[in-house]
Amino acid sequence: MKQPADKRLRFLLGGKGVRGVLVRGTDLVKEMRARHKLGLLETLVLGHGCLAAALLATSLKGDKDRLALRVECSGPIKGLVAEGNAAGEVRGYLRQTPIPVEKPLESFDLAPFFGAGFLSVSTQLEGAGQPFTGTVMLEHGNLALDLSHYFQTSEQTPTAIALSIQFDRAGLPVGAGGLLLQAMPGVEPVLLGELEECLAGLPSLGRYFAEGGEADALLAKQFGVLQPEIIASGPVLFACSCSREEMAARLLTLPAKDLEELGCGPFPVETRCHYCNTAYLFDRQEMAELWRERTGGSNEE
Repeated sequence: MKQPADKRLRFLLGGKGVRGVLVRGTDLVKEMRARHKLGLLETLVLGHGCLAAALLATSLKGDKDRLALRVECSGPIKGLVAEGNAAGEVRGYLRQTPIPVEKPLESFDLAPFFGAGFLSVSTQLEGAGQPFTGTVMLEHGNLALDLSHYFQTSEQTPTAIALSIQFDRAGLPVGAGGLLLQAMPGVEPVLLGELEECLAGLPSLGRYFAEGGEADALLAKQFGVLQPEIIASGPVLFACSCSREEMAARLLTLPAKDLEELGCGPFPVETRCHYCNTAYLFDRQEMAELWRERTGGSNEE
């Protein structure tokens, strides 16, 4: 059965009383896993991060605006970074790969793997000098719940978030999705009550999309009583803006001694993008050119 394409829907419920975002991110998670060569646990953790970034980035307006979700924690995960933009492009990486596991997974409860730590959300707007960043302590060890806590704490906005990935028996992702719902100022309590009833019957998004479900159909069926109004629709994909030129520029920021040592081989010198794991190779001549550019042709040590 041909699977639907990944997409991101922005919508309103109950006459603009609630705003929402629904993401089908199956291909996004599959590409993320393949790029980083992840196992099941790593795919689950970073997959949730990338789905969340896709949801949150819908708040961006400019083409070059970016939103970054970061977790720093004491548990085996150590942390993760996931970024998204207004175009639906998402990328991310884990700070610890593979994640140490002492015994086989008995459930998808990730709290023991997160431990204590912090969750931050940063928005970098085009032309702005510094990003705006909000940070909260991890309360649940569950990214969806901790993001809901973040919005309640930092923006006083009641928020519900669902993040879901379905795996097959081989441990490969076959379905993935995310949902974000936020109450608008002055929303009627009766509307929130109806919304809770709709959420109580929400199916697993990962399983729903694995079985070939459409995002539009889910929205109409699950929230039909609240008269959903789709206001925007667009693609979602795993994509990275890294380039060979960017990697060369990063090499130039190394201390002269370190760059000189790299210039002695072995060749080719390999660099990798943290966000997408793409390798960039530099041969002897290219490293010599970088050394000359770094030192201005001098014998700087």
